[in-house]
Amino acid sequence: MAAGEPGDLGGYYFRFLPQKTFQCLSTPETTSRLRQWSMLGRVTAQAFGFDQTFQAYRKDDFVMAFFKDPNVIPNLKLLSDSSGQWITLGTEVKKIEAINVPCTQLSMSFFNRLYDEDVVRDNGHIVKCLDSFCDPFPVSDELRKVLLVEDSEKYDIFSQPDREEFLFCLFKHLCLGGALCQYEDVLPPYLQTTKLLYKDLVRTPLACAILRPRVMSRPSLTLLWIRSSVMFMFYTTLTVWGKCPNTLLSESLF
Repeated sequence: MAAGEPGDLGGYYFRFLPQKTFQCLSTPETTSRLRQWSMLGRVTAQAFGFDQTFQAYRKDDFVMAFFKDPNVIPNLKLLSDSSGQWITLGTEVKKIEAINVPCTQLSMSFFNRLYDEDVVRDNGHIVKCLDSFCDPFPVSDELRKVLLVEDSEKYDIFSQPDREEFLFCLFKHLCLGGALCQYEDVLPPYLQTTKLLYKDLVRTPLACAILRPRVMSRPSLTLLWIRSSVMFMFYTTLTVWGKCPNTLLSESLF
């Protein structure tokens, strides 16, 4: 069976969890920043529970079952291109592609290289550069060159595996913002907001790892939709049946 095609989907059953809230998206500080970055109202997170053991090698079946579930179809939010309003999925999805987004980074020191490589000054100010354009984004500082311009001399300070990390993806989306983004001149607001979102979205499985390995009683799926001027990303974080890894987490992030 081709990946993402309907078939034996393993009998997954999903429950919409509207009572689950994400404080990272509703604090006054985050709301103010998202408004400045033209992302307010264009980022949302939802939670769904599921009843079977999640197996990574069957991720395509899992995601297809999710999009075909009768509890998901009338509740999953999408941002309409035509109206700019959030609407529900409303129909079954016929084909999917599921890509692993790793969450292995456990410290904001991941971004220290921006200081080490003179992309950001010691006082937090982002180093400016001659204006250029990387369709559709204006590039007027070294940070956006690192994020967008592949032939930039400092682009390689983040490897391709680094760029696939969920932490990096969140950071990049916030830095680039929406169509009318008012960019920051300093780095800390981007880092602080990235940290808040990351902690809130992945803290359930990671928090149990810092305490002790234990069996999760209620597996759940968290969905994050981010819509900016050209990017439309759908991320998930999973809390699954089974033991959490015995991992020591950095206090700087968790």
